[in-house]
Amino acid sequence: MSLQRFGIVGGGAWGTALAQVLSRAGRSVTIWAREDDAVTAINRDHINPLFLPGVALDPGIVATGDLAGVAAVDALLLVAPAQHLRSIGTALAPHIASGLPVVICTKGVEEQSGALMSEVVSAVLPQAVPAVLSGPTFAAEVARGLPTAITLACRDAVLGQDLIATMGTREFRPYFSDDVIGAEIGGAVKNVMAIACGVVLGRGMGDNARAALITRGLAEMVRLALAKGGRPETLMGLSGLGDLTLTCSSTQSRNHSLGLALGKGEKLADFIAARRSVAEGVSSAAACAALARQLKIEMPIVFAVDAILHRGAAIDQVVEALLARPFKQEAGG
Repeated sequence: MSLQRFGIVGGGAWGTALAQVLSRAGRSVTIWAREDDAVTAINRDHINPLFLPGVALDPGIVATGDLAGVAAVDALLLVAPAQHLRSIGTALAPHIASGLPVVICTKGVEEQSGALMSEVVSAVLPQAVPAVLSGPTFAAEVARGLPTAITLACRDAVLGQDLIATMGTREFRPYFSDDVIGAEIGGAVKNVMAIACGVVLGRGMGDNARAALITRGLAEMVRLALAKGGRPETLMGLSGLGDLTLTCSSTQSRNHSLGLALGKGEKLADFIAARRSVAEGVSSAAACAALARQLKIEMPIVFAVDAILHRGAAIDQVVEALLARPFKQEAGG
């Protein structure tokens, strides 16, 4: 398959960074951005100061505000915020050719329905062939060409290998998996765990507590993946443990920074109002908690973050409840 022309739906930091990756790989790239200022800056000045300041973009990258224009490509990357993917996908549907490869680069769970992003895409773009790109990636580092490894998950192994061959470079290294569900679960739940880790550090509870949250958070991710039909070994790779470790350990993460601010006493509404980029873990906390209850699985850290963000629970009381849980055997506990 010849995949030379790529469209990217979403002109935020990650979409812009992926445009850089594809351009370095020698592909033609068009970005769709909702913000007129971003479109103008990318086309005229070859920068995206709204979402990725300080990074010079390849002059060959083109931006547009026209969804129909971005869809006339060999492959499409969806990088819109998780809670808007359904509406944007619905608007894209009339312009998507049958069999078009669509790579889901959004991490999250739809709050209204509890659907994974691949389930949303299957519903609104049934003519497309989906894949998932997920792993430990900070957009600014990817855009600057720093070494990055990531999971490319696709049920169609031939398409998956074609995407890897056309997207991969010396610095940007995709690894193939056929476990789409597992890759998605890792990318969604790690954002919730990053908020939890930030809260713990903001409250001055130390690195031991953060390490415990990362480890027990991984167990929760595995539980949810198994319940949805994913494989536990996927969560031990880049889209699970790799992404979890990165996001829970750095203030470059929007979700980790949000948790840190909450732990120090800042209000959620104030944090969100002061930033342009979306912290996907806010909506994913509610969605993952609801999904876990529906599937009858225990995800106490996810439940705790949901309680803090959406149910008015006091942080100290939530932490106390977690510490009061019964002692259990580690494996499967």
